[in-house]
Amino acid sequence: MNKAKMLVVDDESDLELLIKQKFRRQIREGLYQFVFAPNGVEAFQLLQQQPDIDLVLSDINMPLMDGLTLLSKVSELSPLIKVIMVSAYGDMENIRTAMNRGAFDFVCKPVNFEDLELTVQKTLQHINQLRETLQAIKENNILRMYVDENVLSFMSRKEFESAIMVNETVEATVVFMDICSFTAITENSDPDTVVRLINKYFDIMVKEIIAQGGHVDKFMGDAVMAVFRGDYHLDHAIEAALAVRSHIESIQENLLDHTTYLPRVAIGINSGEMISGNIGSVSLRRLDYTVIGDTVNVAQRFQGIAKPGQIVIGQHAYELVKESFRCAPIGEVTLKNKANPLMAYEVLE
Repeated sequence: MNKAKMLVVDDESDLELLIKQKFRRQIREGLYQFVFAPNGVEAFQLLQQQPDIDLVLSDINMPLMDGLTLLSKVSELSPLIKVIMVSAYGDMENIRTAMNRGAFDFVCKPVNFEDLELTVQKTLQHINQLRETLQAIKENNILRMYVDENVLSFMSRKEFESAIMVNETVEATVVFMDICSFTAITENSDPDTVVRLINKYFDIMVKEIIAQGGHVDKFMGDAVMAVFRGDYHLDHAIEAALAVRSHIESIQENLLDHTTYLPRVAIGINSGEMISGNIGSVSLRRLDYTVIGDTVNVAQRFQGIAKPGQIVIGQHAYELVKESFRCAPIGEVTLKNKANPLMAYEVLE
């Protein structure tokens, strides 16, 4: 365990002495390092000067700047610095205010140092898990071979650390593209042929998705999930789907068993609100930057009912693009987990 650096903010000088006494073993063994400030103003200056501070233990009632104001400033400065409020003002109103402003925990005075030590350990463990997750992402250069460039660009920005477990509702279009009848290839061809063909088709899909400003969310077996955001995201998604279909249908594969494989794609598209964020477990260091929600589920269901070569959209998408793209009605379709049938359309060109 690396040395944990903690800032204690309290206008009572006795607390500094108590901290040094109660944690003398951890200080002596190099596990903990403490710095002290008598008020929020000096504490905030120290935080700016010493970015290696991991944890803040702060009183509420202090001169110049109170602990709740400091708490708000710390949250703005860095989401990785956690704050434990240590105060005699342990009423529910102060506790609620502290938690709403981002406090990780609350310890009441007079301080029970056994409880404080457990709280510090728990908080440092949480901080270490977050740091390890971020470090694993930053140091893994191989990640660039597996993650879309748009996601990597987001990860490299400062706000990624603030947003690692935050989600948002976005207006976007999601596309599912499935390579039809590819299971038969996997059953009857050697592994090298299977990998070569699937990568060839994926490469076509990815190029067209990126060309239209979308990003590849994930590869799922012989299918691709892509997300489009920004102006005219639905139009861009359909343009990408049409281009993928055109390129894929121009291919004819002559397999080693003297059979011919004509690849086709079945595509489902849906547009609307969805939740975007990092889905997964920070503690397991496994996060998936993706979109979820009913809009996404319906797009996947549309892909499931699409025939080879079909691009299927719903009524809402049709109303938005019917003047820009030539579409034909498929009719009402019953989708899994949907109580009522939905009207579906095929995009022709």
